[in-house]
Amino acid sequence: MPHNLKASTALVWAAGFLVITSHGALAQEAQRVRGAIESLSGNTLVVKTREGTKQTVTLKPDWKVRGIKKAAVEDIKPGDFVGVASLPKADGGDGALEVLIFPGAMKGTGEGSRPWDLRPNSTMTNATVAKAVKAVDGHTITLTYQGKEKTISIADDTPIVTFAPAGKADLVAGARVIVMGERAADGTVSAANVTVGKNGVVPPM
Repeated sequence: MPHNLKASTALVWAAGFLVITSHGALAQEAQRVRGAIESLSGNTLVVKTREGTKQTVTLKPDWKVRGIKKAAVEDIKPGDFVGVASLPKADGGDGALEVLIFPGAMKGTGEGSRPWDLRPNSTMTNATVAKAVKAVDGHTITLTYQGKEKTISIADDTPIVTFAPAGKADLVAGARVIVMGERAADGTVSAANVTVGKNGVVPPM
């Protein structure tokens, strides 16, 4: 697979921001599905979403599974590439809602800062850690991306995760997942990838 195609796949899978694709005369819009697995039958995945509804996702041929496991704030080092969902703080700056540490091979995936739907007014910033500082009240990281800089504080209870190997056998009822899919004009959702929490982890993205 060409390198740029691999990067594009990783972008949708891991970064998950709005992507518009075309399929004939129909437009497909990125759709993030978060929740717990109700069932998996063949290529049909049913998820009980965080909103309490059931969402059926049609998995595309050759669909893949990726795992998410716990990490620690001490694992974040200068030079690492991370994805941080955050909210503006009343006293200035941003406070992290979650941090995803990318493996080295995915450095640069979806670099930039954009609106995110984890919470109202949240953003997702995929960037390189320029420096990481531990203070009395938590940690602070300074991120650099596209010639810009952003400082984000990380409270002690902030979920920190990284990717882990996973397979279809991990997609059992009750497992927590996030699916970066596409919603067609008729309302159906399809996806090529499923990200599942390992050992009870809830994907925080």
